[in-house]
Amino acid sequence: MKIGLLETGEPPEALQPEFGRYGGMFQDLLGPGHDYVTYDVQAGELPADPDECDAYIVTGSAAGVYDDLPWIAPLKAFLIKAQARPLVGVCFGHQIMAEAFGGRVVKSDKGWGVGLHAYEVTEALPWMDLEQDPARVAVSASHQDQVVEIPPTARVVAGSAFTPAGILVYEDRPAISMQFHPEFDPAYAIALIEARRGSRYTDAEADAAIASLQGYNDRARMADWIESFLSQAT
Repeated sequence: MKIGLLETGEPPEALQPEFGRYGGMFQDLLGPGHDYVTYDVQAGELPADPDECDAYIVTGSAAGVYDDLPWIAPLKAFLIKAQARPLVGVCFGHQIMAEAFGGRVVKSDKGWGVGLHAYEVTEALPWMDLEQDPARVAVSASHQDQVVEIPPTARVVAGSAFTPAGILVYEDRPAISMQFHPEFDPAYAIALIEARRGSRYTDAEADAAIASLQGYNDRARMADWIESFLSQAT
């Protein structure tokens, strides 16, 4: 499968020599069984035609979907145009898909969601691993924005008290999105928290988030879900 990685952000520069960029993290997550093409969306790169790739993944970003940035509107337009292509959104990707398809995203007054977060799965779908208990998954999170109005053609299939719209599934297109970060391995998640300690997070928040990341992480399970969804949708 040829997967287009719509890279809408990048890790802090100091962390890139060790951990790479978000496109590379998704390649590591999904493995070598695909052909990957990375588009630097912030630099104005988007596929000229949705048929350039079999499927697309929209990465995370430090930007907000409501920011006045020149690449936001073209990205939304591309997502609408690519209706027939399987699409997966993560964090910012989850949010920009919601905005593009009729929902609403805000900077939440709940503050930062960071560390290992647990989400209750309320609907078991064919691309989920039903041989395991589908009721709960725990994955790294790093977000302040949240989807607060669900697009009219989407439904929530997993969430938490902190993040009600944890996973969205779209009914009018082959698309899913998630607020959390399966591409973050725990070492990168911890390094990112340390890089933001004292600026975005207090010491107490950083310490609690890092401690949470010692728990069991379902990122490999989420990789299987994404892989299964893309395989079934193409």
